[in-house]
Amino acid sequence: MKSMRNLTIGFLAVATVLGAASAASGEKEATGQELYKAYCKPCHLTGSKSGEYTPMTLIQDQWERFFDKKFVPSHKSVVDEGHGGGKVPDVITPEMLKKIKKFAVDHAADSESPATCG
Repeated sequence: MKSMRNLTIGFLAVATVLGAASAASGEKEATGQELYKAYCKPCHLTGSKSGEYTPMTLIQDQWERFFDKKFVPSHKSVVDEGHGGGKVPDVITPEMLKKIKKFAVDHAADSESPATCG
């Protein structure tokens, strides 16, 4: 019984130290807007050969369709020079893509808060 209690206390101590180390490092997950700025905007500026795209470029249904059906086919051969030179669908993880999609849909032309991405 006593060894179980000590094990629990030890586990909690390790968890506390790891949590504090993570918080101290200042690491935070990137938002959809931050990911859009870092991974999408560099290739989709005004006058770019890839076309200018901001969340306001499309309506919500168009963004949904794009991310669900067109993102991978339209980017499968595009190399992301700014993030290691891999193909865009390999560089942008599914979790990142989910955040980017949410940002684009939430700020689409027909949304309650349209945005250009800044």
